Amino acid sequence: MFAAVTAPAQQLPERSVAVVLGTRPELVKLAPLVRLLGPAARLIHTGQHYDDSLSGRFLAELGLPEPTLLDGVGGQARAVQISVALAQLDAEFAARPPRAVVVQGDTNAALSGALAANARDIPLVHIEAGLRSHDRAMPEEHNRVLIDQLSDVLCAATEDNRANLLAESIPAERIVVTGNTVVEAVRDTLPADAERAALLAGHGLTPDAYVLATVHRPENTDDPAALRAVLTELAALAERLPVLVPLHPRTRARAEAAGLDALLAPLTLLPPIGHGEFLALARHAALLVSDSGGVQEEVTVLGRPLVVVRRSTERPEAMAAGFAELVGPGPGVGHAARGRLDEGTAGLHRLAATPSPFGDAQASRRIVALLTDLVAEGATAAHLPAAA
Repeated sequence: MFAAVTAPAQQLPERSVAVVLGTRPELVKLAPLVRLLGPAARLIHTGQHYDDSLSGRFLAELGLPEPTLLDGVGGQARAVQISVALAQLDAEFAARPPRAVVVQGDTNAALSGALAANARDIPLVHIEAGLRSHDRAMPEEHNRVLIDQLSDVLCAATEDNRANLLAESIPAERIVVTGNTVVEAVRDTLPADAERAALLAGHGLTPDAYVLATVHRPENTDDPAALRAVLTELAALAERLPVLVPLHPRTRARAEAAGLDALLAPLTLLPPIGHGEFLALARHAALLVSDSGGVQEEVTVLGRPLVVVRRSTERPEAMAAGFAELVGPGPGVGHAARGRLDEGTAGLHRLAATPSPFGDAQASRRIVALLTDLVAEGATAAHLPAAA
């Protein structure tokens, strides 16, 4: 049960809420919240992933203000990213203390923001709290657990996420089930029908007659055998339908280094594309194949099937609702993909009629109301109402 949507009692002071992020998915998911916060938002980009193709263009596309950009974080090892960002955030918060800090998800940037807020005793709000893969091999899992323990207000996307937090002895009064901001992010960014039709025509595509794939996670790209297995299955699918792959720079470099160019040849390779264009392509794909966490959520809004190429997932809701199927790299990818494709129009109609388990497109409004109460009262999570 999602918390009731309440209107903020008053406007937040200008630049009173520091929103710390460092990656493209954070930009996408936090955009609706930042727009609602308006002048109250103080955007800080750690530079964990920052270049014009992967982050810079998204600021303009999503209508976000120019952030404060930290130095020396991108391209570093995890420990260095966290320590370098933490030192700069601490100096930033010491010089200009915000009234609250917001972080989203499980990135190194989010952990840095959480640690900096905790060190300066600034109230911390964690959006997308309570996700758990129970896979200790994932650095993101450690980040999630640490951020949740540090947070004053935990915005859980689903009741399952809330249950995870309660199981870790986090007090119920600190947890509010808000839904996930991804629902409004997708609805806000998805291009209109005519624009989508023109985009597909430009690529020579027919709706419901192609596969869209993304591969970027280290578990698939850093192991040449795993990458070969994934690309082999995608190349085989290309014998049945066109397979579009917006190729992440990491994936391209790893494939070339491993001598896998022949497996890339049957695929339709695209450079990194904007979020709106990706959503437009995803909306009309017969199937998606991806190792992305965000795509697992987005397909539930778009009503499309997904094969998840990972060992584990922190978003079992997408599988339970019938949108996604979890397989590791190897023949299982092709088997699952062919099974979904064989469902044809009936399978697509079933998913289109299935509501997203991630909420009702009101998450950002709920979070702004929580922030307003937190800032106005100088409150801690103990003063906030429990989840509905």
